[in-house]
Amino acid sequence: MTTEIKAPTFPESVQDGVVANWHKQPGEAVSRDELLVDIETDKVVLEVVASTDGVLGEIIKGAGDTVLSNEVIGIIAEAGEQAAAPAASAPKAAPAANSGGGEVVDLKAPTFPESVQDGSVASWHKAVGEQVSRDELLVDIETDKVVLEVVAPADGVLSAISAEAGSTVQSNQVIGQITAGATASTAAAPAAAAPAAAPAGGEAVASPSARKLASEKGIDLASVAGSGKDGRITKEDVANAKSAPAAPAASPAPVAKAAASAAPLPAGERIEKRVPMTRLRKRIAERLLNASTSTAMLTTFNEVNMKPLMDMRKQYKDLFEKTHDGARLGFMGMFTKAACEALKRFPQVNASIDGDDIVYHGFQDVGVAVSTPNGLVVPVLRDVDDMSIATIESTIRDFGMRAKDGKLGIEEMTGGTFTITNGGVFGSLLSTPILNPPQSAILGMHKIQDRPMAVDGKVEILPMMYLALSYDHRLLDGKDAVQFLVAIKEFIEDPARMLLQV
Repeated sequence: MTTEIKAPTFPESVQDGVVANWHKQPGEAVSRDELLVDIETDKVVLEVVASTDGVLGEIIKGAGDTVLSNEVIGIIAEAGEQAAAPAASAPKAAPAANSGGGEVVDLKAPTFPESVQDGSVASWHKAVGEQVSRDELLVDIETDKVVLEVVAPADGVLSAISAEAGSTVQSNQVIGQITAGATASTAAAPAAAAPAAAPAGGEAVASPSARKLASEKGIDLASVAGSGKDGRITKEDVANAKSAPAAPAASPAPVAKAAASAAPLPAGERIEKRVPMTRLRKRIAERLLNASTSTAMLTTFNEVNMKPLMDMRKQYKDLFEKTHDGARLGFMGMFTKAACEALKRFPQVNASIDGDDIVYHGFQDVGVAVSTPNGLVVPVLRDVDDMSIATIESTIRDFGMRAKDGKLGIEEMTGGTFTITNGGVFGSLLSTPILNPPQSAILGMHKIQDRPMAVDGKVEILPMMYLALSYDHRLLDGKDAVQFLVAIKEFIEDPARMLLQV
């Protein structure tokens, strides 16, 4: 029976740590609460002690390796077992397989684009020893821009995993192995389903602080139920167990009852869940922080009457969909086209800053922000000036569907000279969008809401939308930004202006 050695739970402000040094080597005997390894973070050095007596069987994370909170870094075997001592980087061994072929095929990470340095293994869809089919999805690798899928190169059995979930991998790095032509052993299934760790000889597993407190208070750990991971007894479990026997068995006197009612009630369980930030989320955070610190960002607002556009959509919606092979007539196509026309009239909004130079782009590549379960991505519509509204609508819809499935390519999310984001689909009434560097401006659309408006001296209820334009004041003056936003407003309130280019 083996017990996992795990990195401690890092504080909220610490993302990962580095294994400083191991105090024991594979094959050496270890005692419960004996110091095994030091893990160094950017703030403190944490000590990991043995949770049971036994023999250090395997070191999974060697000195210098980066580890995450609660990641498995080693294995303790029982004293009577033969201790294994594989290298820290050795792949996980496969369960027994009925080999029909025997050829071992390396499973490699994909070739990353030039702009991507490395990736993280997000999740494995197969476990070691399971049957796989050619082109079956095995593992997702997450970069700071996109999630890449790795499929099986052949039929067989997944015989080894050398890069567990959370591991950092390089382009074309071997992350596992497949035994081609083999079939999975049914006998290995029950073993795989067994619990990962159990206390040796029925003895309770407790943290060092819990053992110390139990020793001071004279509490038998065997009588304490552990609430920690894998049934581990925490210091709080011991403290709660201490107070339980002290509860009065009989009804207290009235005075004592009144005093008890005045005492504070014990707090209920406050559950927290800690998960590592994904590479995509970290990349989004870096870019947003960089935009707010490296640009002179300012936002100007306006409002647009959506009634003309809504009337036109109502009139031509069915005919548009029938004519253009099911393409739906929405608002994003009109706003994208309106932004394109405005960019041609105000080329400085379509420009970007490169060092001490201003780069003016002779094309309009408009990014459209799309929300996914993993975060916000911005696929780019290339050469919008050459696209029809039907093509724009179809492309945006395709981007949205593929983004939710993680199927967008990196080349589809790079570049862009201007961005549109629509918080209105989530109910946002007003916001200040953040720039997408190196672009100099971003347009924010919002919820359509009926409001009383003064029209020719009379009050009318009209469907109105607030528009927000955030821009880099280093490149754009307020006059240019305001006139650009007014141009979009005029195109939307009178769509014929775009057709007539007036």
